[in-house]
Amino acid sequence: MSKSAAKKLYLRPDSKGRVTLGSLAKGISSFTVHQDSDGSLVLEPQVEIPAKEKWLFENKTALSSVRRGLKESGEGKLKSLGSFSKYAKKDED
Repeated sequence: MSKSAAKKLYLRPDSKGRVTLGSLAKGISSFTVHQDSDGSLVLEPQVEIPAKEKWLFENKTALSSVRRGLKESGEGKLKSLGSFSKYAKKDED
């Protein structure tokens, strides 16, 4: 949301200084708070990813490939590669 399109809301802290963001925080796991020199507080929304997926965001080539694949899939540009069942390992009892 750009600053020109920003909503202005008034929130009142409770007796312990807490404010409730309610639906404004939907999908957000945490916030980074920045306090400006004039005392203004800016909340920057954060989301977390599983540690096992962190590598993807650190590997620009892989991330670019995944994004390209998602874009192409969304555009209906799919190509069937057939069945991968021949590569599946059978459970051995």
